Amino acid sequence: MEKYPLKRTGSPLGNTSPTYQSVNKKYTNENNKALYTAYDDMIDITTSGGGEAAARSLDDDEAMQYSISYGGMQDSAEIPGIGQYDDFHTIDWQRDIAHDRMRHRYLVKKKQDSIWNLIQGVHDACSGWLCVLLVGLCTGVVAGLIDIGASWMTDLKFGICLQAFWLNQEQCCWSSDETAFDSGNCSHWYTWPEVLGSTNKGAGSYLVSYLFYIIFALLFAALSASLVRMFAPYACGSGIPEIKTILSGFIIRGYLGKWTLIIKSVGLILSVSSGLSLGKEGPMVHIACCIGNILSYLFPKYGRNEAKKREILSASAAAGVSVAFGAPIGGVLFSLEEVSYYFPLKTLWRSFFCALIAAFILRSINPFGNEHSVLFYVEYNKPWIFSELISFIGLGIVGGIIGTLFIKANIYWCRYRKLSKLGQYPVTEVLVVTVITAIISYPNKYTRMSTSQLIYLLFSQCGISNTDGLCDYNRNFTDVNSAIEIAEAGDGVHKAIFLLIMALLLKLGMTIFTFGIKVPCGLFIPSLCLGAIVGRIWGIAIEQMAFYYPKSWMFTGECSTGDDCITPGLYAMVGAAAVLGGVTRMTVSLVVIMFELTGGVRYIVPLMAAAMASKWVGDALGKQGIYDAHIALNGYPFLDSKDEFQHTSLAADVMQPKRNDMLSVITQDSMTVDDVEILLKETEHNGYPVVVSRESQYLVGFVLRRDLNLSISNAKRMVEGICGQSLILFTNGNPPQTLGPPPLKLKKILDMAPITITDQTPMETVVDMFRKLGLRQTLVTHNGRLLGVITKKDVLRHIKQMDNEDPSSILFN
Repeated sequence: MEKYPLKRTGSPLGNTSPTYQSVNKKYTNENNKALYTAYDDMIDITTSGGGEAAARSLDDDEAMQYSISYGGMQDSAEIPGIGQYDDFHTIDWQRDIAHDRMRHRYLVKKKQDSIWNLIQGVHDACSGWLCVLLVGLCTGVVAGLIDIGASWMTDLKFGICLQAFWLNQEQCCWSSDETAFDSGNCSHWYTWPEVLGSTNKGAGSYLVSYLFYIIFALLFAALSASLVRMFAPYACGSGIPEIKTILSGFIIRGYLGKWTLIIKSVGLILSVSSGLSLGKEGPMVHIACCIGNILSYLFPKYGRNEAKKREILSASAAAGVSVAFGAPIGGVLFSLEEVSYYFPLKTLWRSFFCALIAAFILRSINPFGNEHSVLFYVEYNKPWIFSELISFIGLGIVGGIIGTLFIKANIYWCRYRKLSKLGQYPVTEVLVVTVITAIISYPNKYTRMSTSQLIYLLFSQCGISNTDGLCDYNRNFTDVNSAIEIAEAGDGVHKAIFLLIMALLLKLGMTIFTFGIKVPCGLFIPSLCLGAIVGRIWGIAIEQMAFYYPKSWMFTGECSTGDDCITPGLYAMVGAAAVLGGVTRMTVSLVVIMFELTGGVRYIVPLMAAAMASKWVGDALGKQGIYDAHIALNGYPFLDSKDEFQHTSLAADVMQPKRNDMLSVITQDSMTVDDVEILLKETEHNGYPVVVSRESQYLVGFVLRRDLNLSISNAKRMVEGICGQSLILFTNGNPPQTLGPPPLKLKKILDMAPITITDQTPMETVVDMFRKLGLRQTLVTHNGRLLGVITKKDVLRHIKQMDNEDPSSILFN
């Protein structure tokens, strides 16, 4: 005998409130119609509001049948298309969570029956930890490969290690036992003019190096854009706006698939190596979530339950930030503060474990080639002066202004790209941006080097061995062990400041045009770079003030001894946090990421002051961060739980249809198959209220459009006598005997406990219900009579109207 479960379907565009059904009937080849002729005996379990109560009323045998159908513990024949969500639909959080609780109760109950059931129960209890363990392992390995590949290909633009071509410049110089890593002192590293038989001096050599730089940049960018366009269109961009939308309950098929993972990883190496103004940190979150999505299918508890799967994706996002920066704690807080929509306590623990494993694996691979697992490790021993808080807050204000300007300019350009013909030529746009970036970047040594190297240089403090122009002070090093004295800035510092100002303008402009093009591109590193440039220049200015006015009230005598009392690198660190905070509007996770990133634990207070000032200024100038702005630009159905609904409208103002308009409904026992099929053809609703009669309009339940279509088509194919004149019944009782065709009983697909509100319910309450319960729609009643329906799309449109924005910008439901 076979079991025939009829699973609950996903709802098109999130307009409906589905039900669980478990249909388990004895079925023989001799009697096909047994599946449809005994519907009165089937188990109906509704989960939108009353699912768990119904589940508790099952006896042992029924619970076992339910769990066999839904727990995936036995193979069972399924009607194709039942039990899945369609693309661009919203999941039903309550149904999926209740489903998991029902499955868990069954497993706990069966533990005592046999050793096998006990093993199944233990495996189920451990599956979450096993899954995040595998996610952490795989994320760490992939991140290590990406770091190694990007480092090698970035150096490939400048030269090659002939004795071992797979080594980057730094590793090549290690193999030659030489301590300096620049090409002039490393005998094993050959620049491209040297490979062609020339020298590193003269205009000809400079032009050859310039040409190779542009050619390799074009090659890498073209390959990245072509791979994205041909194999995985979802692999472009940062991915964090879409990850936030997916974690809020939206379905985007293929966005977290295996092809997206492969192409995003390869394309990220290529796009970072091309020298474009982008980073790999945001895309690492997308890559980690792809890994989490793929591995979740190894565990049916998560692979077959969209709400539970999002717990794994939240942990994966934490692992992505952990390996991107070497900041596991910051990764957990980033997932909690910025990305996740539903974050229970057990997800916090698993995210911490996943981020820890990923960071450990990355440290074992050691892609940075040093004893530290963080990107920009710096060692500052000098305490900061209390009066410097004024400067740090000033940096926060500047960071908020720069972040807001960037958001507005980037959104304007992305909207133009979306609405103009430019969007039809994505590869051409990538090549044009790459050529312009390469041509402008090469002459300036600070834009020629990789962005990560530039940030590390700006974070570093000047020492005796530092030969960069930023450290060209008029100092007299007489004793290596003595404290470094503050000194007058030399010509090298002035030239470096000029080059840094040009680098700031170039990187700000190019990042505006780069973020959003059709290659994998992140925003963390460019934002950190912009802030580090501003902060370093600011820090040098404060340092020179301390040199010329050491006894000023601002320095409170701290600088009168001549010691190096001001650290410009610290200002670069604070400035980086300020601009990144202005762009993303992060606060807690940003501070933790920054001190994990740099190792500067004693500078938490300056970082907090700058992050808070940046957040306040940014929110005053524009309420959305870059990721929320891109969510709104793309029209994703995202209800931000951090926002407040401050208007005084009622449910009656928002419901569809408006008062006195016709509402498309199905009666419980008076419509034929033809009537329902005509209704399905004439309307595009994704679900229909079921009422007692058109005259009374008293609510009985809610039924999904997809369930209706599948049930009617299967009944016509499998049940003898079902035709267009057959009555459709949503009741338990038997109809009076007539000479007509047999009725089609569909009570099994009816949700008898849909979420309902009255027409006088404040919209503030309705919006909270949609956010906190994960609803897709709610039915509006008055004295028990049905008036209308409010869907998630209606709520989003209403919020847009109340905020004087275009409600038609909501593209999906």
